[in-house]
Amino acid sequence: MAAARKEQQENDEEDIEKTLRPRRFADFVGQERVKENLQVYVQAAKKRNSALDHVLLSGPPGLGKTTLARIIAEEMGVGYQGTSAPILKKPGDLVGLLASLPERTVLFIDEIHRLPAAFEEYLYSAMEDFFIDVAVDQGPSARSVKFNLKPFTLIGATTRDGLLSRPFQDRFGIPQKLSFYTAEELTLIVKRSSKIMEAPIEAAAAKEIAARARKTPRIANRLLRRLRDWAEVEGDGTITLAIAQKGLDREGVDETGLDAMDRRILNAIAGHHGVPVGVKTIAVIVGEEEDTIEDVYEPFLIQEGFVLKTPRGRVLSAKGYEKIGLIMPTKADGTLF
Repeated sequence: MAAARKEQQENDEEDIEKTLRPRRFADFVGQERVKENLQVYVQAAKKRNSALDHVLLSGPPGLGKTTLARIIAEEMGVGYQGTSAPILKKPGDLVGLLASLPERTVLFIDEIHRLPAAFEEYLYSAMEDFFIDVAVDQGPSARSVKFNLKPFTLIGATTRDGLLSRPFQDRFGIPQKLSFYTAEELTLIVKRSSKIMEAPIEAAAAKEIAARARKTPRIANRLLRRLRDWAEVEGDGTITLAIAQKGLDREGVDETGLDAMDRRILNAIAGHHGVPVGVKTIAVIVGEEEDTIEDVYEPFLIQEGFVLKTPRGRVLSAKGYEKIGLIMPTKADGTLF
């Protein structure tokens, strides 16, 4: 029963998240350069009555890669098919997916950096010439069967574009890198989401959420949903500044957006007294997956200057030591590490 309730809660959260996603470029806040570029390419493709060139969206999680893929399909007036790289286990899964796509459909593959190398080989011809060769049988009777595909647009989303091979990256004609949001942009997003959720919010409370949302819309919307609960139980339904501050403090989110796991990571690195620490070691200390450390937590900690990334590993900056109330260690000659 507990597992069923948890699954239902997660499904409800996902449904709410979908309703908050903008469906047009005009409603999408932030990422102005990326948005303007995509609008031009979409309009040009529509004028030519052709499929949009393949798009690679990269950046930390929660910045809007999936939302932009859906908007592209909506603005193009074509179908949308979404999947995730870990779901595609066998080459046949990919072949079947590609062969079934109607013309000019947008195929969105999340976490595309996790595709096996063999899948990239299949996609080379599919992306360039819209056909795919599939090996049939083995040994002397081995042969390849050619499947012709209808023109389509592949949109790949990745948090780690460095893991994609250069030949694969080169086949995406429209590479776009998403960046963290400003506090002003997140405030607008919070206000928009609160209207959709019918959760009244004070302007000061919206700014408070934006300031603690790690420059990420997904986190801002998650915090907003939690504060709506606080407002309904502890107030009259309006999210005031006082309720926002109390709820965020109880959630363990401090004034800079760091949560309990962030502080554990900072302490894990600090525990090595200035010696660089590898991600694997950090993951073992804090009890989290390496990929989660690198994809979810590390980008913000580096962006904000708490953690420094070196060839030998991660070290804390002076700002990082100050954040957790420690003094930065010194070398034997009295200089800082």
